[in-house]
Amino acid sequence: MIEQCVVVSACLLGENCKYNGKNNLNDKVMLFLLDKKVLPICPEQLAGLPTPRPSAEMVNARVTEQSGKDVHNVYQAGVDKAMAILAQEQVEAVVLQSRSPTCGVNQIYDGTFTGKLISGSGLFAQELKKQNYSVIDVADL
Repeated sequence: MIEQCVVVSACLLGENCKYNGKNNLNDKVMLFLLDKKVLPICPEQLAGLPTPRPSAEMVNARVTEQSGKDVHNVYQAGVDKAMAILAQEQVEAVVLQSRSPTCGVNQIYDGTFTGKLISGSGLFAQELKKQNYSVIDVADL
């Protein structure tokens, strides 16, 4: 029998892969994962984006840097690579970082780069939901 795994945003496990070069190490996530096989993933790193990198938000359904540069296709390439990895695994659930233009599950930044949140999902979360994965926002743990 193939062991199921929980896929987790790598930043939640302490990997310094956030846009600002930091992480979102989360004790609740670590407790949740104690007895589980874990697969850390960061679609933005899989896309080849540097760390640190310019902040990005969803603007008119496109991932865009604050400078106005459209980076949607680069982010989407990372999502595609992440989905290919998941397709090789038996995935029990996916735990994602809140608010990210890639991983946000229930809320994302509104595209004004002012810190305002709106209902919505990032690119990776959208694709996971579309393919019926069990997706958990870290804020809901």
